[in-house]
Amino acid sequence: MTVSIRVMTAGDGYRYLLSSVVIGDGDRDAAAALTRYYLKSGTPPGTWGGTGVIGLPGGEISAGDSVSEEQLRRLMGYGQDPSTGEQLGRPYRKFATASQRVERCIAKLPVTLTTEERATQVGLIEAEEAAKPTGAPVAGFDLTFSVPKSVSTLWAVADGGTQALIARAHHAAIQDVIELLERDVAATRVGAKGPRGAVAQVPVRGVIAAAYDHYDSRASDPQLHTHVVVANRVQAARDGKWRTLDSRALHAAVTGLSEHYNAVLADRITQVLGVGWEARERGVGRSRAWEITGVSQGLMDEFSSRTRDIEQVKDRLVADYVERHGRQPSPKLLWQLRQQATLETRPSKQQHSLSVLTAQWRARATNVLGEDAPTWASALLAGSAADPLLRADDIPLDGLGAVAAVVMERVGDRRATWKRWNLHAEAVRQTMGLRFATAQDRDTITRQIVDAAEHASLRLTPPELASTPTIFQQADGTSVFRPKASTVYSSERVIAAEDGLLAAAENRTGPTVPLAWIEQAARTENKDGYTLSPDQEQAIAKIGISGRTLDVLVGPAGTGNTTCRV
Repeated sequence: MTVSIRVMTAGDGYRYLLSSVVIGDGDRDAAAALTRYYLKSGTPPGTWGGTGVIGLPGGEISAGDSVSEEQLRRLMGYGQDPSTGEQLGRPYRKFATASQRVERCIAKLPVTLTTEERATQVGLIEAEEAAKPTGAPVAGFDLTFSVPKSVSTLWAVADGGTQALIARAHHAAIQDVIELLERDVAATRVGAKGPRGAVAQVPVRGVIAAAYDHYDSRASDPQLHTHVVVANRVQAARDGKWRTLDSRALHAAVTGLSEHYNAVLADRITQVLGVGWEARERGVGRSRAWEITGVSQGLMDEFSSRTRDIEQVKDRLVADYVERHGRQPSPKLLWQLRQQATLETRPSKQQHSLSVLTAQWRARATNVLGEDAPTWASALLAGSAADPLLRADDIPLDGLGAVAAVVMERVGDRRATWKRWNLHAEAVRQTMGLRFATAQDRDTITRQIVDAAEHASLRLTPPELASTPTIFQQADGTSVFRPKASTVYSSERVIAAEDGLLAAAENRTGPTVPLAWIEQAARTENKDGYTLSPDQEQAIAKIGISGRTLDVLVGPAGTGNTTCRV
């Protein structure tokens, strides 16, 4: 995904924020941060964003103002107003450390224990508490917006004016996503606490965010991206009190927000540069990517050192898994293996000036292209044929229903149940080949497709059994006791497939192989592997499964799995 999320705690998360995100020199013109060459190392200073800054008690911060380290320390470190230090809602909850938990448990031991018994119990307590994670209050969420590789590649080697236009389009696309987040995602929870927390979800007056631009990866390759740190402090629209952000809604929407960013970024870059876009496959286990037409895969690979390192380690992990289990990992496990490879290959962050990096990038690109890189970039833009920019009214309504049907089918291919944000993400994917004149036009079409897909889906969440009083309604008339976009859907096709699987599971009339044959096959080994006797081969042919392969995992527990192929 081009938008990732990282939970930031008030402890380690805040220290990570200072060491890995806030590494700017702090003396640069933020308005022109990524449009000219810097002679100093580091990255531009952060800027405030989000409509939630309007409600801060101090009233000294506006969107676009630079973020100082002291302001960030107050907000992210203590949950306070960045300017005045006034507490925003309740202070962060303090969690007992492992040693404190051990002391409390030891204090509860009976005094009648002997010295040996007490030592045994203390050892057990220390081991048990050491295995438990120590809680930490959530200070915020780091939403990282990364442009596609072709955009970073073009930005890295183009002239200063083109770089400025790409950076401006990137920032505008981020703002489009933040507006969508504030409208459809951001909320807080209120009411009596229960096993799952507060009972009502209520709207807020926007979010408070600090955005930090970065322009290179940890391998010093071009990677234009922005860390948008959203504070875990929001102001309820109804009573004005400061509470925490409903993180469940945010996590559920990340994929949809990521796809939305891809689309509006492509729209905006087409508007200012006139480039076209094309879909490219990225291999097994990875989704299709949309890249700028004319930026070759070879040039992108030159600037993908991190990807190469990650893929090499991931392939090794996959090979190890196949050797141990005799099968390919599932898509979910494949994603986990890639995350493991990402961590294993992660180098330390280095600081370079943008001028030095730009010179290196242009030299590397010139070597790959066989011509001057900035000249190539100018020729690419001059010869590009952009797709037409559409308005919402240009899309026929009957066509939206057909797209909605495809959206529901594609989502149903990947999951048994889904929610609105799953449909939103797929709706954006299905319309990624279209370029829209404004973010509002794309948002209008996307919402219409999602509404139609919801209508065509099979609703599993039961409807409200009673009307909701006005005081307990959202602005759209829905109940505050039912979180936004939480309705669960499926389809008749998925339900029918599940019924078929259940029926097949109850069918015991299929051909079988006696366990004794499997045991004998496990004991009969030659250079070609495990085999059956000729009599058993003939018997298998008689029951109608000859010519097919049956893999059986055998072997004592704890010795690893052995594949017996018959």
